[in-house]
Amino acid sequence: MSHSILDLIGNTPLVKTSSLINNPNITLYLKLEGNNPGGSVKDRAAYNMIKSALDRGDIDQNTKLIEATSGNTGIALAMIAGIFKLDIELVMPENSTIERVQTMRAYGAKVTLTTTDVGIEGSRDYAEEKVANGGYVMLNQFANDDNWRAHYKTTGPEIWKDTHGSITHFVSSMGTTGTIMGTSTYLKEQSKDVQIIGVQPTDDAKIPGIRKWPKEYLPKIFNPSKVDQVIEVSQEEATLMAKRLAKEEGVFAGMSSGGSVAAALKLASTITQGTLVAIICDRGDRYLSSSLFE
Repeated sequence: MSHSILDLIGNTPLVKTSSLINNPNITLYLKLEGNNPGGSVKDRAAYNMIKSALDRGDIDQNTKLIEATSGNTGIALAMIAGIFKLDIELVMPENSTIERVQTMRAYGAKVTLTTTDVGIEGSRDYAEEKVANGGYVMLNQFANDDNWRAHYKTTGPEIWKDTHGSITHFVSSMGTTGTIMGTSTYLKEQSKDVQIIGVQPTDDAKIPGIRKWPKEYLPKIFNPSKVDQVIEVSQEEATLMAKRLAKEEGVFAGMSSGGSVAAALKLASTITQGTLVAIICDRGDRYLSSSLFE
């Protein structure tokens, strides 16, 4: 029995794929982060950022929080801020799926939409301007060490434990880069031989949750030395793999998860043996109003 919905964050299932890998010497596991109560991997970082800030006294019940988000972090922050009775405004591009916007509002957050043409960078600029003008505090997932530490404390240990230390490659899409930074730090402490694979979009691809940031917007928590290899995936590859995951594996997930697994399969074609773990970032029902599953 859990005393709070917060107790259900983390300890997500690790599931072996049944049809995607043909080489019997390569095993691919999927880390199902959509099983978190807020529906994505971002529950971990959002909880750690808010709880740590409260514990340190950086914020309190009178604080007005503001954060730019492309979706999943916003939903997680809205859920957790609501539980802690905190006021939060979330800023995101107006082309975000309606499911995301409605979910944030259902949890009690104020949602501000910025124009599509300025993208998530414009949302970040808006939030930073509100902070600069006073009256708001930004958790700033892009520069907050509590983001990656959430994965150092939970995601990494879970993967190491559930693979019995046999993992050889960890594959993760890169957005804020919190997941890959924290998990890499933990796994490398257990074995320097574990290879960390980051996933980025090709230059022409628009994949929610995966970014190739302009230099001035590169997350401050990102340390390139913690990533051994970067594999690029196209929008088409990510979309097709999201559909394959649903049809062939029964794993209903978003496009960034499709990108992660597409990269894992590219990796698998270059090695003869190994135990691979790919992050499934969220659930597919967050994309039903988009063209992803048409």
